[in-house]
Amino acid sequence: MSKVGFGVLNWVVLGAYLLAMLGVGAYFTRKASKNTDSFFKAEGHIPAWAAGFSIYATTLSAITFMSTPEQAFLSDWAYAIGSFSILIIIPILVKFYIPFFRKLKVTTAYEYLEERFSPVMRAISSLLFVLYHISRVAIVIYLPIIAITSVSNINPILIACVVGGLCILYTFLGGIEGVIWSDVIQGFLLLGSALLICVLGIFYIKGGFGTVVNDVVTNHKFISGNDFNIGNLSKFVPLILAGQIFNSLYQYTGSQDVVQRYQMTATIKDTNKSMYTNGWLALITIPLFFGMGTILYSFYQHTAALPAGFNTSAVVPYFVITQMPAGVAGLVIAGIFAAAQSTIASSLNAISSCVITDFKQRFFNDKFKNSNDVTLARGIIIIAGVLGLAVAIYLLMGNASQIWNLFLSVTGIFGVPIAGIFAVGIFTKRANTVGVLTGLVLSVGLSFWVQSLNISSLLVACVAFISAFVLSYVVSLLFPGGNHDVTGLTVSTINETYVKKN
Repeated sequence: MSKVGFGVLNWVVLGAYLLAMLGVGAYFTRKASKNTDSFFKAEGHIPAWAAGFSIYATTLSAITFMSTPEQAFLSDWAYAIGSFSILIIIPILVKFYIPFFRKLKVTTAYEYLEERFSPVMRAISSLLFVLYHISRVAIVIYLPIIAITSVSNINPILIACVVGGLCILYTFLGGIEGVIWSDVIQGFLLLGSALLICVLGIFYIKGGFGTVVNDVVTNHKFISGNDFNIGNLSKFVPLILAGQIFNSLYQYTGSQDVVQRYQMTATIKDTNKSMYTNGWLALITIPLFFGMGTILYSFYQHTAALPAGFNTSAVVPYFVITQMPAGVAGLVIAGIFAAAQSTIASSLNAISSCVITDFKQRFFNDKFKNSNDVTLARGIIIIAGVLGLAVAIYLLMGNASQIWNLFLSVTGIFGVPIAGIFAVGIFTKRANTVGVLTGLVLSVGLSFWVQSLNISSLLVACVAFISAFVLSYVVSLLFPGGNHDVTGLTVSTINETYVKKN
């Protein structure tokens, strides 16, 4: 496929956006430099609405911006049912999980696992998060690079260095407060960009919205009978909902980049408000991003044609570059970068908080008494960012497609079992260290086996969570010698007095 020029005006708009994000990081540099509480938790001064917007922007990455429309373009809205999982997740978070994290005043989610189980459980979970999110940084750098290089002759390595490097730099400068306010700007930009694509797409289609509706009905582009066929688990709607519930439980209970935001507001009431703000924004995503894919399907059926052998992972940026006016296209491509950078920045800050809090401060503080933890945190951001960038450049050597399913599979194998461990710790008294360590190992092994069957990535998530919870509890019953005082650390004892042990 021949490349399409990006244009000077588009590059000017895109460059202005990238420099603006760097300016946000620079603005918060002094406040972030005071101490680790400022760098990782913004001293609890973030407004509820901004925290909610930040959670939304963090969870909605370039994967959503590009791969979700691709799902609707190639198939239908079956995966949209997974987005409704947020309606089930938020009441559980508000009732059970957030009170635990707020009461313990934890910097990382994994501090709870030490208090409930052992330092080993904390270290393992934190290490798994760090390794997974370095990989995630690579994926979300890689996707917008595909967006640009599919329509431009610019060197992809150069794009990788600019996008990744600037994101590393503003995260390095501004700490979590800089990340939060960058997320707010990026959230507005990516939502506005998605809406603009939908509106212009309908405007350009011959017959307008009526043509889109006709395509939806004629070609079963919304929900079809096959989506409830248990013989095809990859599109089986009940499994999609269940799998996304378990994936979301990891994201909101066992993933530091989101849990970190629970400590950034002044009160638990504000934290709950931030979750509901995030929930409403997540629901808006359904018609915007799945609708975008359906609209682009109609556009390329009736108004224009895609080049032969076109990689559908790039259908959104291809439409933007070839159909949108100069300047506007640059702004929308900036929206794709915004989706990527909000995720990258949150991951890098969370990685540094885990390394500093869960390892340096917990295990090596005596050896490094005179070290400046904020300086160390910034160094870790650079190291993690460069590693992620290096992996992204390596990925550019291939032509990946269907990133969505790959991402869900990786999350299910390495992340979701941790959510099961959090759940068994919070909702049962009998779970102990021997049980959860055994349950975690067995669950990861079982998840790998299910993944190898290549049935459904969301089936992996279901198996990972359920097996981690059940196996941890059963093994704990078989080996009760490791039980210890769980006062204030379970649902039934949360209102009892809890005294931190270290």
